[in-house]
Amino acid sequence: MRIKFLISAVVAALAATFALVFVPSGPAAAHGNVVSPASRNYGCFERWGSDFQNPAMATQDPMCWQAWQANPNAMWNWNGLYREGVAGQHETVIPDGQLCSAGHTESGRYNAMDAIGDWKATSIGNSFTVSLFDGARHGADYIRVYVSKAGYNPVTTALKWSDLQLLTTVPNTPAAQWTQQLANGVQQDIPVSTSGRSGRAVVYTIWQASHSDQSYYFCSDVNFGGTTSPSPSTSTSPSSSPSTSPSASASASASPSTSTPPVNGSCAGTHAVTSQWSGGYQGEIKITAGSTAIKSWIVTLTYPGTPSIAQAWNATITTNGNSVQATNVSYNGSVAAGASTSFGFLGSGSPVAPTVACAATT
Repeated sequence: MRIKFLISAVVAALAATFALVFVPSGPAAAHGNVVSPASRNYGCFERWGSDFQNPAMATQDPMCWQAWQANPNAMWNWNGLYREGVAGQHETVIPDGQLCSAGHTESGRYNAMDAIGDWKATSIGNSFTVSLFDGARHGADYIRVYVSKAGYNPVTTALKWSDLQLLTTVPNTPAAQWTQQLANGVQQDIPVSTSGRSGRAVVYTIWQASHSDQSYYFCSDVNFGGTTSPSPSTSTSPSSSPSTSPSASASASASPSTSTPPVNGSCAGTHAVTSQWSGGYQGEIKITAGSTAIKSWIVTLTYPGTPSIAQAWNATITTNGNSVQATNVSYNGSVAAGASTSFGFLGSGSPVAPTVACAATT
């Protein structure tokens, strides 16, 4: 489904890019990504997801700027960068120069990930950990972690298979055996090491999910022994993203602090405005389970007038009169007792706080 939303004159320069935004493709794309060192599209979402129309991105984070302009859904759907039917023939199916987009997968949604330039890089040592988040608990037939060879410069050169050297392979590992068992997914922390490295490189991860024949491909820009300048709205885990993880320790800087009310019944919901501009805003609904774990939830938002929601992610929404009903998607319906998940949305006009009601099955 395609959803249109208007952008005011203040951000008119961005209108051509963001005037038409696609709703995330739902359960089929809801899987995972490398969250540390952050992959290109996950890093762009974490830094700018709550402020993606900020023109300062063009100078502060130009590679993310070009990616958001090319296709914002590459970031909203940070957990869907995969191909099907590869049958293990990665080097045959994925051409050189297209490793970071999984060979222009998903009708070219992630093509901007292949762009050559100075992507934000995570500072690491010669021994480091790759953390792969799996929001759908598929587990892995295998995970392979590569690093680009010494002498390769991602700032000036497209990535080829011959540029990579294999660091480690994680064999078949069911989701129940991944390193971290989280309320809304699992995370595999993979220790890897190399020697004598310094300067820029790409860590390349292939995750062969134990679900059909789905192969995931992630480029993470790193700087061996270097420093990384702090970026806006940076979080250390997928806390505000389509596969919400309860391991979050920080929220986007643009988000106001909100207290969670006592949970009376199966669940409670709170509303917050996370970003605002002339003519529109971004909001978030946080769902917190009560004293018993829940299996699914439905949130009803009742507005004083016509609802202004134009697009939502992490939930399926329907509008009836002055109310909006949001239902969990496949990967965020199950919430542990006392834990939380969330969904986000874009609205037109000025923010209006709805009355939030939450119901759940236990």
